[in-house]
Amino acid sequence: MRPVYITRLSKFLPNGPVANDEMESVLGMVNGKPSKARAIVLRNNGIKTRYYAFRDGKSTHTNVEMAANAIRGLFDEKITIDKAEILAVGTSSPEQVIPSHGSMVHGALDMGRRVELISAMGTCCSSMQALKYAYMAIASGMADTAIGCGSEKMSTWMHASRFQPEAENLAKLEENGYIAFEKDFLRWMLSDGAAAALIQSEPNKDGLSYRIEWLETTSFANELETCMYAGATKNEETAELTGWNDHAIEDWTNESIFSVKQDTRLLGENIVPKGGVYLAELMAKHNLTVDMVDYYLPHMSSEFFKHQIYKYHAEIGMDIPFEKWFYNLPKVGNVGSASAYFMLEEMLNTGKVKKGDRLLVMVPESARFSYAYMYLTVV
Repeated sequence: MRPVYITRLSKFLPNGPVANDEMESVLGMVNGKPSKARAIVLRNNGIKTRYYAFRDGKSTHTNVEMAANAIRGLFDEKITIDKAEILAVGTSSPEQVIPSHGSMVHGALDMGRRVELISAMGTCCSSMQALKYAYMAIASGMADTAIGCGSEKMSTWMHASRFQPEAENLAKLEENGYIAFEKDFLRWMLSDGAAAALIQSEPNKDGLSYRIEWLETTSFANELETCMYAGATKNEETAELTGWNDHAIEDWTNESIFSVKQDTRLLGENIVPKGGVYLAELMAKHNLTVDMVDYYLPHMSSEFFKHQIYKYHAEIGMDIPFEKWFYNLPKVGNVGSASAYFMLEEMLNTGKVKKGDRLLVMVPESARFSYAYMYLTVV
């Protein structure tokens, strides 16, 4: 197994930052009414600004365009894009069901060459799963240069117009035009953007790189039911999902079938504890101790979880003091699969790390409780 390095990182954030009090002017008000959930969610999540590829009721960028823009930022005259052999991308929010998001990004890049492609579909862990494919290919000697990318375009899904038919239907039935909290909750949590990484078999000759010591992922879907989902409804008694293709066409709008929904009870009970269970296993497997972590980069959907994470980590001997934590959730928002890349990009490109620093990255995924941890050394 050869060493593998993340040698460059790049990001793309669309338009300007959107402050909390500007969100409804971009995403709109369902049934003309201010959201009941917005103030509660924003008070807890700690996000101050985020970015939307959406203005005045229209998209300004597609998910594919944002991913391609982030990827182009990795290359220059010293390293050209035609050197890349693998394109590994992840997203929660592709514009189409078929072809894959990765295929669409490849087509948009005008790379001038064919590539090996991996397109991971899921939620927050999808880009880490794609990155692991690139990592294993380079470590095994099957490739020398790969592109990793995470990108999201959630604003279109979250626009009020997507929920209006359901709100009107509810008003007819119950004289209540407010959509359910499980749907409204996520309108104020998710945002847009893309970030990319250049993964190589040799470190950066002109600056610092991250050497990937290990990258591990796991799924608790054998133990836990679905928590976050889209394009389906969930049976409250059996916890089974019924997909969009088994619903009547009129339900697609009347019940906002394609909206992103989250069971906040399941989230609160499991997302942090299961992450601690898995971290304890990895600590034993890799002989990892708290003094071996100089920076901790947790992807959090909300600062609400910060002290819970610390508590559960401390119980397994990973009581990393908050001065070693780094995350940029308050200023870039929760960008799903791109969030880990955004943290790594800012640390590397703004000089926050030095040679010899060791970083632990944590990415949880609430969809059906998957987790990714990555351990890096700055070289």
